[in-house]
Amino acid sequence: MNKQPNQQRTTALYSRLSKDDESQGDSLSIQNQRSILENYAQKHGFQNVEHYIDDGFSGTDFSRPDWKRMIADIEAGKVGVVITKDLSRLGRDHLQVGFHTEVVFRKHDVRFIAISNNIDSDIQESMEFAPFLNIFAEWYARDTSRKIKTVLHAKGNAGKHMTNSAVYGYKKSAEDKNTWLVDEEAAAVVRRIFKMTIDGMGTYQISRTLTDEKVMRPSAYIALRDGYEMPNPEDKFHWNGRTVENILDRLEYTGCTVNFRTYKDSYKDKRAKHRPKEQWQIFECTQEPIVERETWETAQRCRRVKRRYNSLGEVNPLTGLVHCATCDGRMYNHRNGQGYDSSDAYCCNQSAKYPRKCTSHYIKTSQLRTLALDAIRAVSGFVKESEDEFVRQVREMHDLQSADAAKAQQKQLTKHQKRHKELDGLIKQLYEDKVGGSLSAKRFEILVSEYEAEQEDLERQISELQSGLAVYADESGNVERFIKMVRRYTEIPELTPAILNEYISKIVVFEADKSSGRREQ
Repeated sequence: MNKQPNQQRTTALYSRLSKDDESQGDSLSIQNQRSILENYAQKHGFQNVEHYIDDGFSGTDFSRPDWKRMIADIEAGKVGVVITKDLSRLGRDHLQVGFHTEVVFRKHDVRFIAISNNIDSDIQESMEFAPFLNIFAEWYARDTSRKIKTVLHAKGNAGKHMTNSAVYGYKKSAEDKNTWLVDEEAAAVVRRIFKMTIDGMGTYQISRTLTDEKVMRPSAYIALRDGYEMPNPEDKFHWNGRTVENILDRLEYTGCTVNFRTYKDSYKDKRAKHRPKEQWQIFECTQEPIVERETWETAQRCRRVKRRYNSLGEVNPLTGLVHCATCDGRMYNHRNGQGYDSSDAYCCNQSAKYPRKCTSHYIKTSQLRTLALDAIRAVSGFVKESEDEFVRQVREMHDLQSADAAKAQQKQLTKHQKRHKELDGLIKQLYEDKVGGSLSAKRFEILVSEYEAEQEDLERQISELQSGLAVYADESGNVERFIKMVRRYTEIPELTPAILNEYISKIVVFEADKSSGRREQ
């Protein structure tokens, strides 16, 4: 496109303000920048002025709306002059800023002026120091990012929420922004999603149900509740499977705070990457739970099972629970009757793939359902009649059989942790003695080696003790949760998906024994 004569081309007055810049006061405010730019343009006779303003955008982000609009106008030949308060308003990436001022602006015959830096591209000498200013501006962005990251890490390690807003189902307290309160209307939807999952429904089935019932999706609900502009208001009732998955993934619904799920490689990189779960920081009991921990865990177990639907759109609720006793592989539901005396049975598929490792055996689904229901009723009845005896028998199945054993391990753990800390102090003292000249280098190496070896052994023992105590606490909690669940079901007239998934984690099926002349399994 042909360039317009300079006197007819626009004078672009570009202003930018990021959240970090706001901390410097009014000197960098958008209003202040506009005033400075307008006064300069008027004083120096620049005509056809047009403002380009990006408010709330980082200098490392070059996808800013008005920045892109200004560059498009430059490339179209509409802009003759670009004026900013200072060079850093263009951005804080020396490569990007240098490319635009030295290549793009020159290519399109655009004069560039940075008022505070006394830079004017028509005066070549004034541009000589510009690369150094660009590098300093980028260093400032890097330093600011480092400081913000340090603050966020301190906040995250202290167990405070790091998200800008509370997750769907919660809302921030008006008195303390770090406190989450249950939003009952949204929490009811969250509880229902977990219940539908335990009842055997998949995420896309759940999303279709919520869409059909015109339940407002999370982003639309939060926008309406908090008075924000609603994204895609025409689709405010549209749920998708990914939204449901995100809700089911959230451990926060059990009352926890989960920090450091994601990270970024660089302050320039806007793409968040996921950390492995063992690197998350999880803080228990930081807000009122919406669902119980066992409900959350049961839902996760249900989600791991791939469910195949029959021609009627139904799925066998036992799928995923039935395992082969020989190879421990999952047994799969077959309903076509080929090779079996039932049109609905579970068989081990591994026997066909690895006949030397496993044998071909099956069990009718009807028999399995009857056995499972009888077992659940028997255990529930025993718990209701002899709760103390049930607790005793369960604890006998584990290495830590009593609270006394746990107390002994806790005492040993405290002792080891204290000694580990003492060794840190001794090693530090050795370094100081070596530097001070009161300890030879050879003696220093010997002592440090001994102390570090002792620390390694203590760390191993501490890890084992912590694991053992965690097992005890978890099993004790499992017993209590199971008893609580039994009390919730006064009667069990039939085997529903919810009862199956809550009571049973695994069913093991052995090959039938025909040695007596009868088929016994």
